[in-house]
Amino acid sequence: MIGLSMKHLRYFDALARLGHFGRAAEACSISQPALSVQIRELEELIGAPLVERGGRRIRLTGLGEEFAGRARSILRAVDELEDLGRAAHGPLAGRLRLGIIPTVAPYLLPDVIKTLAQLYPGLDPRPREAITHKLIEDLAEARLDAAIVALPISEPALEEVPLFEEEFVLVRPSEDAGKPVPSSNRLHEMRLLLLEEGHCFRDQALSVCNIAASSTRDLMEGSSLSTLVQMVGAGIGVTLIPLMAVDIETRSSSVCVFRLAEPRPTRTIGMVWRKTNPLATQFAQITEIVRATGLGKQSRMNRLLDS
Repeated sequence: MIGLSMKHLRYFDALARLGHFGRAAEACSISQPALSVQIRELEELIGAPLVERGGRRIRLTGLGEEFAGRARSILRAVDELEDLGRAAHGPLAGRLRLGIIPTVAPYLLPDVIKTLAQLYPGLDPRPREAITHKLIEDLAEARLDAAIVALPISEPALEEVPLFEEEFVLVRPSEDAGKPVPSSNRLHEMRLLLLEEGHCFRDQALSVCNIAASSTRDLMEGSSLSTLVQMVGAGIGVTLIPLMAVDIETRSSSVCVFRLAEPRPTRTIGMVWRKTNPLATQFAQITEIVRATGLGKQSRMNRLLDS
């Protein structure tokens, strides 16, 4: 089809995913009027409307739905062709779209990015923080190259590489410092603070405490680990946080941190990518950097808790 370009496909893909001209324009780093012009031009090339306009959100026409699926497949294939070329050059270079979950990102990502910059000056890391299901969706659609998440993911199309085990620790108000540490199966008897739904760490914490997801209506929730720890410092309840978060999240709060009794609850942090991605060998190099960084961070946190 003469005149149809990759730009048309990328702009339409953003609009189809986000369902809103403003948000799609922002995602594509262009103005909303410019995006509208491109979509109109695409519809003229196709010879039929792809979008139903009106209201705050747009809807795709029947043709638009089918076109979106085909466009996404083309974009994914083109991205993998680009990755094939990058893989042939050997050393890590160019764009790296790396996803990472919020309960890992603030504590691990800065050191990982710093190390990557030192070892691979030609690399252009583009980190994206999001909850697990969003990262997996973006991986499947080739909007990410790889992601650092809690395993298992159990998606047949994804390669999973475990990196390290991370312990959960209990955060209580500072006035509870002299009290006995409760066992994991007694935490459900306490006023437990949890992350909002959608965070995998929430589900892991519920599992540790033997609490069914359907019975969380009366539990208090926060949008981040920082919020939870601040609420604990205010005397509202107790919470669980991953070991790597201890120094950052507790340094300015009136809280105390305790290890739970053996067997201590843990989670597995790993890296995932599409099995079809030609950069698998290069990703293996990144896993070693993330593993070393995570283990080093945990070692420092262990010394902090043991001091």
